[in-house]
Amino acid sequence: MSMSFERYMLDMIQPMRDELTQLGIAELKSPEDVEAKLPDAKGTALVVVNSVCGCAAGQARPGVALALQNDVTPDHLFTVFAGQDKEATAKAREYFAPYPPSSPSIALMKDGELVHFIERHQIENRSAQEIAADLTAAFDRHCR
Repeated sequence: MSMSFERYMLDMIQPMRDELTQLGIAELKSPEDVEAKLPDAKGTALVVVNSVCGCAAGQARPGVALALQNDVTPDHLFTVFAGQDKEATAKAREYFAPYPPSSPSIALMKDGELVHFIERHQIENRSAQEIAADLTAAFDRHCR
């Protein structure tokens, strides 16, 4: 029995996707999905740039999960998957200027404008709890 590489990759990354979608975070899988959601998202929107790297698993996704337990959270929750949904990720990154592409990363937007951004280098050397504290402070500041 042979398995295509594409099917193998889909099976391997599905649990990484599920970690976020089980939290109520909607996947944006195409540039059209991004364009339909981000520019017109009234209020606040969290955008998680997911990835297969260890710092996404060990710190970013768990940090987001902890932060979403805060009393104050964004109005909208989205994710794109770097390296998998490449065009959607590229389109989402257009909204994160002046920051260079970074995955994983976490953006908080308010009425379509970037108000807080956590880059990979701010994820890989911090614990999930530290990332959650950073996010909850941003939620408290921008999501009320």
